[in-house]
Parts: sequence; C-alpha cells; structure tokens
Amino acid sequence: IIHGSRESKRDRNWYLVNSSYMQKNGVAVLLPDKRGSEKSQGDWRTSSFEDLATDTQAAIDFMKSQELVEVSQIGIIGMSQGGMIAPIVASHSQDLDFAINMTGSSFTMHEQLLYEFNMEMRETGFLPGISNALSYVNTIVFEKISGKEWYEAVGNYDPLPYWRKVSIPALILHGSDDHNVNSAESKARFEELGMDNIRVIMYEGSGHGLQDPP
Repeated sequence: IIHGSRESKRDRNWYLVNSSYMQKNGVAVLLPDKRGSEKSQGDWRTSSFEDLATDTQAAIDFMKSQELVEVSQIGIIGMSQGGMIAPIVASHSQDLDFAINMTGSSFTMHEQLLYEFNMEMRETGFLPGISNALSYVNTIVFEKISGKEWYEAVGNYDPLPYWRKVSIPALILHGSDDHNVNSAESKARFEELGMDNIRVIMYEGSGHGLQDPP
C-alpha cells in the first residue's frame, strides 16, 4: 500500500478496513511506514514523488525476498495521493502484476491544489465565482509561501506521462462526490489515454474515501 498525502500512519481506518478485507480473502498486505512518519526515517516534505516511489520499490523488493508467506503475485494500491505515485512505480518496476489507484487524480499538482482550495471555499459558504477567485489566491500563497518547501519538491509533477508507460493491468477507482479530486474530469482524462490495460470505475454517491453513501 502506498500512503496518501501529508504525514500518514498505519492506524488510519481507511487503510485498515481495506487491508482487513484483503487479508480475509487470502491477500497478504504490506503497509510500510511512510517516509518521515512513525518509525520511518527521511522527510516526505522535501521528497519528490519519484523519491517516494523508490520507497515502494524497496517494499516490493522486500516482498520478493521474505519467506513469511508464499507470494504468487505482487501488486500496489495507491491511496489518494499514493495513487498519483503508483504509475511511477508501475512504469518502472519489472516485478508487478497489477496496480490500483484509489481516488488519486490525473491532474498536475497545481490543478489539484486549485480544485481542493476551491471546494474548501464552497464548503464554507462562498459562491462559486468568489470561491474561484479565492482559490487562485490561496494556491499561489501556498505554492510561494506556506507550502513552498513541499511544492518545490512535487510541484512539477504530472501523473499522466507515467500512466502512458504502464503496461500491466491497472484499476482506477473514483467517487462521484469527491471533494478532494475532480473525479469526473479525472476519469475522462484517464479514459482519453485509450489504454486497454487501464480500467476506470466511478462509484456514484461516494466521496474521497470510496465509502458507501451515508
């Protein structure tokens, strides 16, 4: 499993629910500490997505070498922002049989930030026109000041060129009511790639966590 954004710990319910389901169905799950979280060294704040992808490759190498359980196939599941890292690993690794992207977007980081800030403004009651303007201001402030260190490491990232290089079976999962990702447009961009090995599914009524509608 590839962790999502910010500091990310193993006890997040989203990870545990999915891990438990897979384990009950005969799938061994490796959930390593994210770089700079819990017992893992390093700092995700200054690491590019390409850097974080090498952590996932190290986890794949560990799965291949361990003898605790028999491993017939190895796949990766990127959760949220981890889904944007997944294609880097899938396009480079020779050891993967499948890749899954759970609500990771197909946008550049700048586009992704604009959407998230816009949705935050609307959820607090701002009208669309005002929220659009404020989201541009908030994005620039974040990129240039408050989140500058992190943005300098990942700001030029675009996941689509990596997805174009993925040859293994890949599954993209989106929720129609996702307020973190523009899921409709993201789904359209994935489908425009025209790749037979990539399947995109939209869960109506679900949000960023792909939960059942409340």
